[in-house]
Amino acid sequence: MIANPFLGVLFHWTGGLASASFYVPYRGVRSWSWEVYWLTGGIFSWIVAPWLFAWFRTEDILFVLSETPMRTLALCYFFGAMWGVGGLTFGLTMRYLGISLGMAVALGLCAAFGTLIPPIVTGDLFTTLVPSLHGRVILLGVAVCLVGIAVVGFAGYRKEQEGDPETRQQTIAEFDFRKGFLVAVFSGVMSSCFAYGLAAGDPIRTLTLSRGTEPLWQGLPVLVVVLLGGFTTNFIWSLALIVKNRSAGEFIGRRTGAATPAVPLLRNYFFCALAGVTWYLQFFFYTMGETQMGPYGFSSWTLHMASIIIFASFWGLILHEWKGAGLRAKVYLWSGIAILVLSTVVIGLGNALGVVGK
Repeated sequence: MIANPFLGVLFHWTGGLASASFYVPYRGVRSWSWEVYWLTGGIFSWIVAPWLFAWFRTEDILFVLSETPMRTLALCYFFGAMWGVGGLTFGLTMRYLGISLGMAVALGLCAAFGTLIPPIVTGDLFTTLVPSLHGRVILLGVAVCLVGIAVVGFAGYRKEQEGDPETRQQTIAEFDFRKGFLVAVFSGVMSSCFAYGLAAGDPIRTLTLSRGTEPLWQGLPVLVVVLLGGFTTNFIWSLALIVKNRSAGEFIGRRTGAATPAVPLLRNYFFCALAGVTWYLQFFFYTMGETQMGPYGFSSWTLHMASIIIFASFWGLILHEWKGAGLRAKVYLWSGIAILVLSTVVIGLGNALGVVGK
């Protein structure tokens, strides 16, 4: 298949939009504890959607997974579980910092680790990327992306300093900058493990292609395994909270301490399903975009993170999370978004130069 980096950038932007938007439907959930709606949405994200899409878009998914070396399955599952820890705390980041600031801090570290560590480990950074023009352009794009993330994060810091605490609490009920920042740092580092899980799944891609799967869908079986690891971590933690908080009754419409059912079940399950499937679509489009980036698929992670932050910032504005912020904070925000857009263009150009050069 001939690579098309600019189509790949478009796919990554679409995935970024899905990722930045997934938490919005959760705002429509009523009378459910966090652990209940997080687990409900997660079942659609990590189990239902991955199997559904892989079943209909790839060939012989059961055979492919049964023939995959156990070491490959174990690595994909392990990195998925480690990412699950980051994904779990990512939800807490949204609670404490809001969509725009939370994603900027967490995804900044996630972008750095997830993009640069794989080529460093394989040796491609110094043997392939640095010596070539297109490789240096891609690395420049990664650097520009990290600068943009830092600027957006600083914009959030300025918002914290300039904004009115009462207004901030109205838009983000549990806002806590110090707690949220620490959680976001931990979440960003652990979430980068997802990139390692995808890289470990190369033998699965080879097997599914050999069974006749179209190249565009080759990453879907890998997601099945990686996300199973993520589900395991999130299930254990959510279950522990459900037991601790005695919130299991909410699944069937009962609230702790309530004499009568008070949970809008149909509404809650609908919004959780919508949030879960929307979350999965980020990696559905991510794997499609990765196939278009040629031999420099590692740059896909940066594109993904940048596009998420761009769209998350817009969501933050739409949801009035920046209400009360000063002009300086908003200038930093728009400057950071512009830099992130530029980074995606630079990375796409670098990949295109590599394809043309071949």
